[in-house]
Amino acid sequence: MNNTVHIGQNDILLTDQGAGHPVLLLHGGAGPASVSGFAERLASDETRVLVPTHPGFGGTPRHESLTTIRAIADVYIGLLDDLDLREVTVIGNSIGGWIAAEMAVARSPRIAGVILVDAVGIQVPGHPIADFFSLTLPQVAELSYHDPARFAVDQAALPAAAKQEMAGNRATLSVYAGDPAMADPTLRARLAGITVPALVVWGDSDRIATPDYGRAYAKAIPTAKFLLLTKTGHLPQLENPDELEKAIHDFLRR
Repeated sequence: MNNTVHIGQNDILLTDQGAGHPVLLLHGGAGPASVSGFAERLASDETRVLVPTHPGFGGTPRHESLTTIRAIADVYIGLLDDLDLREVTVIGNSIGGWIAAEMAVARSPRIAGVILVDAVGIQVPGHPIADFFSLTLPQVAELSYHDPARFAVDQAALPAAAKQEMAGNRATLSVYAGDPAMADPTLRARLAGITVPALVVWGDSDRIATPDYGRAYAKAIPTAKFLLLTKTGHLPQLENPDELEKAIHDFLRR
């Protein structure tokens, strides 16, 4: 079911499917389509999966006041309040993981756990995040996947609407994440304030943010465990959904 939820000055397009334990699934810079298929397989009679589209992505409006990852985290905490959700597990990929980390740092009592999947947002000396905004789409794919050929896209053959949406996603990402920083210099230290159980999942072939970057992320969170997925890049929900789903269900059972 798709609906629009009004949180403050923001209209959030929300997909809601399944029942039972609530999971908030947050997409990365690739947009909502990068998690939609995974949300369908994760949703069940025991797992309710809610997927918001970050304002400005997927052709949705973004209020001019919404300009940072921390601000989006605050909006989504408001969303949990509005829906009166409890014991929520927040799962985020890439910048979605950054948003999830900020939500966990904020210590909302509605959040029971957090899973960060190839998250960005911190600074790790010697392990910089790839300069996404200087890369072409084929170059991004080359760094994002263990097997880039499986996910090759002929950009020239895309419909005009799809090209427009991709350009809009990229422009919105530059507003939220900073061009080219893709990090908040204060976040790594603030991760020490996370008290809920956390799992940091990483693809061993991720070259947007390397596994050592992921290990540093996990080390900064007192409650975190680190899990490395083999033959997997920056988007495990697309490249290795079986192993990612298993890791999530194992986490939820615990």
